[in-house]
Amino acid sequence: MRLIRDIAKEQDLCPAVATIGFFDGVHCGHRFLIEQVREAAASRGLASAVITFPEHPRAVMHPDFHPELLTTCDEKLELLAQTGIDRCVLLDFTSELSALSARQFMEFLHGRYGIQALVIGYDHRFGRGRSEGFEDYVRHGRELGMEVLPAEAYQLSAPDCPLPVCSSSIRRLLHEGDVASAARYLGYSYFLNGTVVSGFRVGHRIGYPTANLQVNDSRKIIPAHGVYAVRVEVDGRMYGGMLNIGCRPTLANGDNTTIEVHIFDFAGDIYRHSLRLSFVRRIREERKFASVEELVEQLHRDAGTARGML
Repeated sequence: MRLIRDIAKEQDLCPAVATIGFFDGVHCGHRFLIEQVREAAASRGLASAVITFPEHPRAVMHPDFHPELLTTCDEKLELLAQTGIDRCVLLDFTSELSALSARQFMEFLHGRYGIQALVIGYDHRFGRGRSEGFEDYVRHGRELGMEVLPAEAYQLSAPDCPLPVCSSSIRRLLHEGDVASAARYLGYSYFLNGTVVSGFRVGHRIGYPTANLQVNDSRKIIPAHGVYAVRVEVDGRMYGGMLNIGCRPTLANGDNTTIEVHIFDFAGDIYRHSLRLSFVRRIREERKFASVEELVEQLHRDAGTARGML
């Protein structure tokens, strides 16, 4: 995937079919849309492109808005590259850009980035005030020499997945701890990237050493408190593990939320190393036990459950 950040530095930019959006999570619906872009581009002999933004447009316009992200910008680009798209335009959303009408914005894309056709998602609106719709875009495109194509909506045909496939549905599932359903909407296991930091080392004393994760971006959604079966990528190798997110009530940790993973069949010092945690399934809610001994007994059961899930 060719990443375009500064159009002034680009040369030989061939015409393209594109779609546009924030694409938080690059979920199944996004991938379905991008596949339609690729098919339209191939049938026209053009490049395929995605136009997206490094920051949430609403956060740029309203500094008091703090988005909860499924993916950081780098993670989003990593996932977009996996779709087979030819080109990704990373466009800074500014107040000047937000002031453009839909027609002006389309003219900007056509003239500066060589967009010959634009695939519009079934519910997508853009331009100042977001007041225009698909027929308006078609009319503007006809005047500009840009084809405007309607995108087919993605449907997840599963009776146990009643929510619409969108980023807000996935955020809701993660807040509920339903990481297994979130994965079905995403098309992959939800993950956190972070760095191992020092902890209380209680896990070492009770036979379950843990790596304490500090997530790289505080805007990333942390799933609901509880114990999870996870996969852990350490230095390019994959392991199974069980993860606790919460306040460790049995150990009187107060209100401080920690993310601690016990990695199965692993021994080594990974302090300050980078980890990726991929969520498989929630095992149980976090709860307070009457004693540390009772906690250890439950950890034995949790470990067996997590290994079975993995």
